[in-house]
Amino acid sequence: MDLFSPLELGDLKLSNRLVMAPLTRSRSGKDGVPNADVVEYYRQRASLGLIVSEGTYPSFAGQGFVRQPGLVTEEQVAGWKKVTDAVHGEGGLIVAQVMHAGRVTHPETTGVDYVEAPSAIAVEGETRTYTGKYDYPVPHALETEELPRILEEFVAASRNAIAAGFDGVELHGANGYLLHEFLAPTSNTRTDNYGGLPENRARFVIEVVTAVANAIGAEKTSLRISPSHNIQSVIETDAADVLATYTALAEGIAPLGLSSLSILHHDPAGELVQSIRKAFGGPVMLNTGFGEITTYEEAARVASEGLGEAVVVGRAAIANPDLVRRWKEELPLNEPDFATFYTEGPVGYTDYPFWQN
Repeated sequence: MDLFSPLELGDLKLSNRLVMAPLTRSRSGKDGVPNADVVEYYRQRASLGLIVSEGTYPSFAGQGFVRQPGLVTEEQVAGWKKVTDAVHGEGGLIVAQVMHAGRVTHPETTGVDYVEAPSAIAVEGETRTYTGKYDYPVPHALETEELPRILEEFVAASRNAIAAGFDGVELHGANGYLLHEFLAPTSNTRTDNYGGLPENRARFVIEVVTAVANAIGAEKTSLRISPSHNIQSVIETDAADVLATYTALAEGIAPLGLSSLSILHHDPAGELVQSIRKAFGGPVMLNTGFGEITTYEEAARVASEGLGEAVVVGRAAIANPDLVRRWKEELPLNEPDFATFYTEGPVGYTDYPFWQN
């Protein structure tokens, strides 16, 4: 497989196999409405085969970060429409990542007086809010009868994403947020049909993915997972349990015919990732780094060894809006400025230079 060859994912026709990872950048203001800087940021990166937006919240309780964009209000949808129009104007493709933060947030961020999770177990550590840093609170354990409401919030946000002009939706089932919290026994100690056995812990994620696929079309729907990532107090260290859980998940969504499954894992050639890929049976996008910069050599290895259909790239795409050209022509790269990842304004956001001939 060639990184620069075209690829079809559902009804999307990518010009190359480099995918921009969903990257939190905190530029959308307290109202969660993407502004002109956000429009320009995504427009600049439209040469990547596909852009996955930063995580967007499907409900106010689901907001995880300050200045995070949402897909709840009419103003947020209108703001995203400017983004998608700009990306499409450059010939690019962009899907919205719909992300419910679950317990990884605080009322001082969301403006809602409770935090939602599968079980009443707090995340260790502190979170930065609009009014300062606080310990993560003990979340409200969602009752069984509340789960349909959460599911409908994902569906409504996904419909809003399509209305905003996105080419599809990626559901965030990774990195310790709500859907991931259901998958892991350390964050899910439920005793109903959504807890306990691996297939029970996978149940709610399968139901959400199925509902969204039915609402907007499976060919426009994907899921992101990060098995054994061990982040934000979602710990998955029992290899047999992890394999059983994610196999149940992959087999549960396989009949839907989704556009793709995005897997974040440091060992793309290993048994776990390739077993999940086989169980899923559809196109897989691989992200091998988190907190590390994916190099061209690593991306090319994933492609040449046929470990997945596309490669997801994060920090290199932040610093190099023309990453496809730079990698293809073996040009030097800009270095990312970590200090400006989560600040406000264009500095470290839209001012990374393109390569000049």
